[in-house]
Amino acid sequence: MKITELKTHSVTPDFLIAKSGFENVERYSLFGSADKFEQTPDFVFGGSADGSGLIREGNKFQFFVNNEDNYAVSKITLDETFKPIAGTYILNSDGAGTRMCSASMATPEEHGFGPVFLTAGESGPESQIQGIFANADEMDAAVPRPLAALGRWNAENAMPLNKFAYPKNTVILIGDDDSGTYGGQVAMYVGPKGDLNNGKVYVLRRTDLNATEMDMEAGTSYEVEFVEIENAKTNTGAQNNMLSQQLNALAFGRVEDLDYRKGPKGANGNHREVYFNVTGQNNSGANSGYTRSKYGRVYRLMMDEKNPLKGTLEVVLDGDDRSSAAGTFQNPDNITVTENYVYVKEDPNGYGDETHDAYIYQYNIATGELKIAFELDHRRDEGIYSTPSSSRLGSWEYGAMIDVSETIGEPNTFMLCIQPHTWSSDEFKGVDGGTVRPNEDQGSQVVVLKGLAR
Repeated sequence: MKITELKTHSVTPDFLIAKSGFENVERYSLFGSADKFEQTPDFVFGGSADGSGLIREGNKFQFFVNNEDNYAVSKITLDETFKPIAGTYILNSDGAGTRMCSASMATPEEHGFGPVFLTAGESGPESQIQGIFANADEMDAAVPRPLAALGRWNAENAMPLNKFAYPKNTVILIGDDDSGTYGGQVAMYVGPKGDLNNGKVYVLRRTDLNATEMDMEAGTSYEVEFVEIENAKTNTGAQNNMLSQQLNALAFGRVEDLDYRKGPKGANGNHREVYFNVTGQNNSGANSGYTRSKYGRVYRLMMDEKNPLKGTLEVVLDGDDRSSAAGTFQNPDNITVTENYVYVKEDPNGYGDETHDAYIYQYNIATGELKIAFELDHRRDEGIYSTPSSSRLGSWEYGAMIDVSETIGEPNTFMLCIQPHTWSSDEFKGVDGGTVRPNEDQGSQVVVLKGLAR
């Protein structure tokens, strides 16, 4: 008997505008920073909702989500109908110490270990990825839980592959969101199945040793390999970056989110077909000459069937080709890959030439067709959501969008995090319980989308 009943529970309407062809997608504003939960009325949901994951526990659901600029992780309990009823912080700013950006929920059913929330620190190259088990005690919110073996990176996400991709190993791909001297890397941790402490770390490079991102063009497949970063577990982040350069690792303009293609066990190698976003950078100063993407790209990494250290790489969407279908990109950030589609969410990089508020794009894997599904509704005529500095297009962005269809038993259903950066209030200030971000006062929102094709 069906129990879930999707509906709007928030006092704040969703910040979305459906574009042509997506008007029939149902939208429910699930919860946000202005809402009170019946079992925890003093809890205030923080701002900059980003990486997230959902699991079922008995007849309830637990939703884990990074509040990026709070340097914290929330856990929201939803009842059997999918109504949010309680919230707590299981990692606060004292325990995190850095911005917590994208994240992945690893589960035994999907990945062969967990459930553990892999949340990526993104406050410079010395940041670490933390592992928070689903049963973590909120009393330990100030306790760091770094996964040292994954190395130090300016990480956007640590994304484990499906357990069928390489049955004997746990393989975790890491996006390094670095715009500095060494650029952003695609790193990878490989260890025994379920072992997050004793594996090795590698970085991606072309086999011809050309490390320049903009030398790769759409329509061409490039042979790539992963090469080991020795002593990554004990290295500093600066050392990992320096070793990456010495190994001729590909230097991208900020590697952001990664995801793999879904499908049944052994479905044409889907679980080894990985997509990732490079969000781009303004190519100024030391990085001039457009050696790295400016407006952003989407890449497809096809990993070898037997050996995770080999594969091919291609550009599938090139925002720097302003005459292409992706020519409207203003920096893709988060990514969601289903069996048939890639959903790309935009970032506001503030170049000043933005032509729209942030889009969600739908890329058809089979046909290559790119559609615009949603645009953020900034609601500039409502002062509570705007400041004088927010009139420029593109000042809001998306966090994670995750497919929850199978977890909640509702087909074609996703949870989407929204970061309305100019929605601020004293009531949202310093709510995580830590001491590092006492003046952080942004609000954010989580929306349910039903009827979006998978």
